[in-house]
Amino acid sequence: MNMTSEQTQARVPVTILRLSGDVDGSNYRAVIDQAQALYRQGTRDLLIDLGGVAYTSSAGLVALHNVALLFNALEPPDPEQGWRAIRAVADAGEGGPQPHVKLLNPQPRVAGVLEQTGLASFFQIYNDQAAALASF
Repeated sequence: MNMTSEQTQARVPVTILRLSGDVDGSNYRAVIDQAQALYRQGTRDLLIDLGGVAYTSSAGLVALHNVALLFNALEPPDPEQGWRAIRAVADAGEGGPQPHVKLLNPQPRVAGVLEQTGLASFFQIYNDQAAALASF
């Protein structure tokens, strides 16, 4: 998996984190670590571009969930705690969409997983970058 980031200006500054390749147990911590680094550098609104991600495992879902909690100043569960972290992902959709992390261009397989797990209601999901940026 590869990651790049760039900052752009919408109504507020937004960082776009572009992921490509599979997001799974071998690299999900890298996604969390990169998001933590961006947050420490002052990023407060994040658009995660999933256009290059054909597959995400449950570990990838845990990473997305942890990033969203971080950007909402909430303590995420330790992703190394297995079922506890996965259960937190399952409960995520109950709170409705959160405002600081949004998803862009999920591929059909990834979009299906987001829908099946309930995370589609936790994230605002866009297929158009201009519309996504305007939503911040």
